[in-house]
Amino acid sequence: MGDGVRRQRMPRHERRAQLLAVARELIRERGTDEFTLGRLAERAGVTKPVVYDHFGDRAGALAELYREFEEQQRAALTAALADEPLALDAVCRAVAGAYIDCSLAEGRELADVVSALDGSAMLVEVRREAEGAYLALCDDVLASCGGRLDDAGARALVGAGDGLSRAALGGRVSPAAARSTLTRVLYALVTPATEPEES
Repeated sequence: MGDGVRRQRMPRHERRAQLLAVARELIRERGTDEFTLGRLAERAGVTKPVVYDHFGDRAGALAELYREFEEQQRAALTAALADEPLALDAVCRAVAGAYIDCSLAEGRELADVVSALDGSAMLVEVRREAEGAYLALCDDVLASCGGRLDDAGARALVGAGDGLSRAALGGRVSPAAARSTLTRVLYALVTPATEPEES
């Protein structure tokens, strides 16, 4: 770069975190349509090969942004549960609140990323993997208070959570209403851990 600014060498994990943060800024400002790895490199003050080495291609960068969101969602749920007694109503409230709050914190960037990857085999795999980890965490904590969420219930939780998050982001419902509604949905979906699953 000819501006006299020396590139700072970073450990790989720190560089990855920096690139993802810059990618989020770019998408927030200009949307995914104008997001390229070249623009990411320029904004981050690195060469294009550095960005390609981390993500492979544009879809890889977008998929990493989605993975990061899912990691933050699991961390938010873990933090919310740390302060809750392991009673079913409190756990449902914590799960629903963390789902909505994390989605709102991500803002429209997440929706843009998902739209940009829509139909991508990579996104299908990333979502399956990330949702599986999140739902496994939900299942563990529900089991600790005598509940369970079958496969159909898990799909319903994700669908309701995504729909309510989009409605709250669009101002069609309040965040509080989204949280309370998702809490009621989850509570209705949970069955006793000893109840047999219908085929």
